[in-house]
Amino acid sequence: MSKRRLGSVRPPKRCRSDMDNISTSDIVIINGNSHPDLANSVAERMGIKNGGCSVFHKSNRETIVEISDSVRGKDIYIIQTGTKDANNNIMELLIMAYACKTSSARSIVGVIPYLPYSKQCKMRKRGCIVSKLLAKMMCTSGLTHIITMDLHQKEIQGFFDIPVDNLRASPFLLQYIQESIPDYRNSVIVARNPGVAKKANSYAERLRLGLAVIHGEQKEAESDEVDGRYSPPPTRNSTPQHAPSSSRQRTTSVSVGVPEHPVKVKPPLTIVGDVNGRIAIMVDDLIDDVQAFVAAAEMLKDNGACKIYVLATHGLLSSDAPRLLEESVIDEIVVTNTIPHEVQKLQCNKIKTIDISILIAEAIRRIHNKESMSYLFRNVTLED
Repeated sequence: MSKRRLGSVRPPKRCRSDMDNISTSDIVIINGNSHPDLANSVAERMGIKNGGCSVFHKSNRETIVEISDSVRGKDIYIIQTGTKDANNNIMELLIMAYACKTSSARSIVGVIPYLPYSKQCKMRKRGCIVSKLLAKMMCTSGLTHIITMDLHQKEIQGFFDIPVDNLRASPFLLQYIQESIPDYRNSVIVARNPGVAKKANSYAERLRLGLAVIHGEQKEAESDEVDGRYSPPPTRNSTPQHAPSSSRQRTTSVSVGVPEHPVKVKPPLTIVGDVNGRIAIMVDDLIDDVQAFVAAAEMLKDNGACKIYVLATHGLLSSDAPRLLEESVIDEIVVTNTIPHEVQKLQCNKIKTIDISILIAEAIRRIHNKESMSYLFRNVTLED
């Protein structure tokens, strides 16, 4: 029986030919300064011209947007991803969306391959859920639809009052493992912490490989830091004096009032699973500060891993990440081009890039033609 092999969007030839079905008269693609190469690649795959939009900053750092083409009654797709200059990326997106809204565009779709502030999606101490604020700002600016990729938490979609399509880069990364890693059958998928175990298990099941999890922390977790909220309440008798005597006999008194939360004791780094003589493949959604990846790779090497790969959707690679990766025991780092990282590739020869523009182009085509998006999520098959 013939088996279909994994593809980015199967079959790629069909996706390219279907681009001819788009009516170019009522679709406009514009972009900000975050990732013009990706925007041009998407427009080229769709066979349309990138719309005329100039985004620049005044001397006082205010953002100016000028749209040269008419957008009245048209479907606008704004391609703007998050980079290390996240705040400017956001303001450019909001101003472009509002400019299209006030120019009577029919619909405004934000194509945001990497959503900034997506890691700030939980309450931390006395902070706030920043991704919820960002979602409200995007909806208010005039966006009617969001296309993004591999959100840090899928629940972030619930912060938006508009439809959100969370595309998946896993077919591209799975295909890379099968085609570009020699003897990948001798590999083991590694989760560098228990929080990534669900994603790693998904890769392991699709590739029919083993799973290993690195457990423990090298540093104190943010949730364990001491602040004023952990101050114990005043000591008092927890049983009211007016309660019946029988009730007081059945009530346990706590000497300090409300019990304190026990301090979490993080064990040292340990590996659950066998990596000796195997190819270790760490998977994650984002690579930014790489110290944790480097420490995990050193531990994998000490436990007998012969080669170490790191695969992730978004390669932010901030600060001195390229230098640390180049000096580490990691053999290869594979990321997609949701975030521009050409400068980082010049500093580290281990970084490889996978182009996902065909997936974004296909998503835009399906939304514009009012076709089902489920094809992009379910159409993943593997060869044995």
